Amino acid sequence: MAEAESSFGAWEPLTPRGVAAFACANSGRLFIVQFLVALVVAGTVVWFLRDAWFPTVGQAITQLPNEGEIRAGKLAWRGDSPRLLAEGNFLAFSVDPAHSGEIRSPAHVQIEFGKDAFFVRSLLGYLEVKYPGSGRVAFNRQDLAPWWGAWQPPLLALAVGGVVAGLMITWFVLAAVYAFPVWLLVLFANRDLKLGECRRLAGAALMPGGLLMAAGILCYGFGVVDLVGLGFILVGHFMLGWIYLFIAPLFLRRSVTAQADGKNPFTRSPDSN
Repeated sequence: MAEAESSFGAWEPLTPRGVAAFACANSGRLFIVQFLVALVVAGTVVWFLRDAWFPTVGQAITQLPNEGEIRAGKLAWRGDSPRLLAEGNFLAFSVDPAHSGEIRSPAHVQIEFGKDAFFVRSLLGYLEVKYPGSGRVAFNRQDLAPWWGAWQPPLLALAVGGVVAGLMITWFVLAAVYAFPVWLLVLFANRDLKLGECRRLAGAALMPGGLLMAAGILCYGFGVVDLVGLGFILVGHFMLGWIYLFIAPLFLRRSVTAQADGKNPFTRSPDSN
């Protein structure tokens, strides 16, 4: 088995040498480091939700009338319309039963409640979501204010669990998919790795992209980049993983066979004549 020449061992996934070291580590160590990186990403997501989106949601609920509901796929609205309920830099809520388009917020995402559906508007256009065809959903201040106050901590906890579980599953699947291409790469680069070791290396190569995405969310939340910039970071975090997949194997030691045979097999010796 090839060994990575790293003084840090298989604990840091920030450098190609550190990523390569995970090929020689056990799966448990990779799982621990991936879990810690997933927690970092989840922490940035929770911070953004709590500081950027949740205050706007709470403000919108306080602007709802005392009576109102969504029943049988229809919004029963008893207030003025169209009406802007709340607006922040990142999120805005409005009520426009006819979807007249009179209220257009500069927020990055605007949720507009209409008669039969709500629209999610952003730079990419809009998405129409129909209301449930049966049952009742409260759409008033008296019902939603206490519900929102009680469910904010559980929703943040669910966000942490969802992000961590989603990343761990995604990294596991992608590592299995990338294992064979990595094995071909190390074969041609005269690095001797088994398929399972290639899978661990591929799993480690995905973590720098996750950390880049966490940094992108922080920059977006602080206003350093806009929604377009966050989209570029999203694309870049995939490309960063691919870069590490190609570079990290080069930091593995050459196979014993390749080191023993120092001669070029295509060079004829003087005695061959």
